[in-house]
Amino acid sequence: MMLVEETTVPTSALPVAQFKDHLRLGSGFSDDGLQDPVLESYLRASMAAIEARTGKILIEREFSWTLTAWRDGRRQPLPVAPVNAITGVMLIDMNGDETFADGDAWYLEPDSQRPSLVGVHSCLPALPVNGSVRVGMLAGFGPEWGDLPADLAQAVMLLASHYYEFRHDVMSGTPAMPFGVSALIERYRTVRLFMGGRV
Repeated sequence: MMLVEETTVPTSALPVAQFKDHLRLGSGFSDDGLQDPVLESYLRASMAAIEARTGKILIEREFSWTLTAWRDGRRQPLPVAPVNAITGVMLIDMNGDETFADGDAWYLEPDSQRPSLVGVHSCLPALPVNGSVRVGMLAGFGPEWGDLPADLAQAVMLLASHYYEFRHDVMSGTPAMPFGVSALIERYRTVRLFMGGRV
């Protein structure tokens, strides 16, 4: 299985100004924007770390997910949440030839923890022999920073601040995920049981 981020978070959606305020950086100087690229990089790193830890996509963007077999012939849980739309299901044969699966044969079942692709007639489209399927999806809480739940937005700020404050620290004793951040994101994490189940 391979998940690919097809589009990135646009710079306009990043809360650089709010991050400056959060860090209490000075303003009104001629070089106010000098640190913007650095602050943007810490925000992106913070978002990526929280998305990896929770499986939740913060700012909406497009992904493609390729797999060689359905986990369940009737329902396939998707690797991220929330998923707002399935943009296409592409069947790929062993020679690399691609065919769109009939859009009437499947639908998106939304879920805050584990959305799924579900077969309309009790089964998902059959995969080609020795082939694969690529599922395109639009995932994320929304296209703007204001679409994030307040606790996740705060977690991003706290973790980005942590990265900024310890940017010159090469010691390994500093925790990668501060407790305050872990506490804020805990309820968004998907708990998996043995054999891939969840609670």
